[in-house]
Amino acid sequence: TMNDQKQRLRPWRHNLHEIIYEADTPTGKLFDVILLIIIVISIATAFLESVDAFKKNYYDQLFIAEWVITVLFTIEYFLRIVSIRQPLKYIFSFYGIVDLVALLPTYLGVLVEGTQALMVIRVLRLLRVFRVFKLGRFLGEGAGLLKALKASRFKIIVFLGGVLSIVFVLGSIMYIVEGTVKNTQFSSIPMSAYWAIVTLTTVGYGDISPQTDLGRAISSIVMLLGYAILAVPTGIVSVEMAKVGSISTQSCPSCGAENHDEDAKHCKYCGAKL
Repeated sequence: TMNDQKQRLRPWRHNLHEIIYEADTPTGKLFDVILLIIIVISIATAFLESVDAFKKNYYDQLFIAEWVITVLFTIEYFLRIVSIRQPLKYIFSFYGIVDLVALLPTYLGVLVEGTQALMVIRVLRLLRVFRVFKLGRFLGEGAGLLKALKASRFKIIVFLGGVLSIVFVLGSIMYIVEGTVKNTQFSSIPMSAYWAIVTLTTVGYGDISPQTDLGRAISSIVMLLGYAILAVPTGIVSVEMAKVGSISTQSCPSCGAENHDEDAKHCKYCGAKL
């Protein structure tokens, strides 16, 4: 039909789209592997650059590596725009913004001059670690996990509400119990609530600890309660994960939408043929 013809890409754009956005073909899988390696190298370069000794001894190598990686990501960014029928959908999507943010710091370092400006650019260059979000494209189960979290969000909100209630009650009790001690660390209810959160989550910084026998007894109960509470959200999400079916790597050539069902023939957002 005329509608299908409008939604279809030209052959070269269609092939480019399959390689860049999908992983159903050998070339698509190869592209993903190469991109994955580049992303990891880029993140490692950003980390190493923050080490003064390494930066001093290998400044030229780090500089060249950063520019090569930035140019490759720039090419990838524009290829993604060219290979999709509605480029604005990609540009303003989460990954589109991440891809752009990963590019800007390097180019801004060239355009802006001056000592104070360079200090700002040095901070902006830390934004390169946002490239770690590009790894999300390669987490096959990521979409399923996100779908499970979304389905269980109301149960988790109720659970967190219950946990907060327990925290404030325990914090208030400990404030009263430990308030009898001279120079007590439980100087206020917010401070006591902070102790309750740290203890209930089994983190246990140890910066605040009860001095009374009753306070220690309550602490023991809170610690044991913490292990029981940690299992609740795991069970909630696990149940929803079991309900999530398999999701294909197909990406809509028109709007760029992903997370389609394995047997999907058309995009569930814009109707374009997959």
